Amino acid sequence: MEIRWDERGLAPAVVQDVRTGRVLMLAYMNRESLARTLESGETWFWSRSRGELWHKGATSGNTQRVREIRYDCDADTLLVRVEPSGPACHTGRQSCFYRRLPDGNEVELPATAGGVLPHLEAVIRHRQANPRPDSYTCQLFEAGLPRIAQKVGEEATETLVAALSEGDERLISELADLTYHALVLLAARHLSWTDVEAELARRFG
Repeated sequence: MEIRWDERGLAPAVVQDVRTGRVLMLAYMNRESLARTLESGETWFWSRSRGELWHKGATSGNTQRVREIRYDCDADTLLVRVEPSGPACHTGRQSCFYRRLPDGNEVELPATAGGVLPHLEAVIRHRQANPRPDSYTCQLFEAGLPRIAQKVGEEATETLVAALSEGDERLISELADLTYHALVLLAARHLSWTDVEAELARRFG
């Protein structure tokens, strides 16, 4: 079905975090920005104030990897489901929808809303896009894929040792280390935990 653009050639695009279901922002697309989004795999929008196309995260590094685009029953509104690499809002908040009527109070959800893994993965991708010398995650990315893969192997071995000869607390700690390094490895390969979940879902049939 053809999208029903308004008289300005635009359609509202609701951006949603595919991992948590949280609404991140509302922007507008035209034919060209939608085409660029589909072609690049990252979100592009039309700025009504500046009258130009803009690539989300081009300046901040907080890009949005597109997993799916839907449209509503009237074909005049888009739902863009993404994996964000950092905050969606220019204020630095995860979502632009952080104030509540009628009092205007902030209702920012905790970082773990929707699960710890999505939040951790978002932080890792933010570090990847915005390197800083004091970050262990950034140091891993700087060292490159061989070092990251080596760390996954080391953590897997330590997990095995903990499983066979150490207590539950130690095993949980080592599994947490292994999970973190596995997420870094996925990011280094331009993959995500969503890809792993999709494979698990496929196996379940």
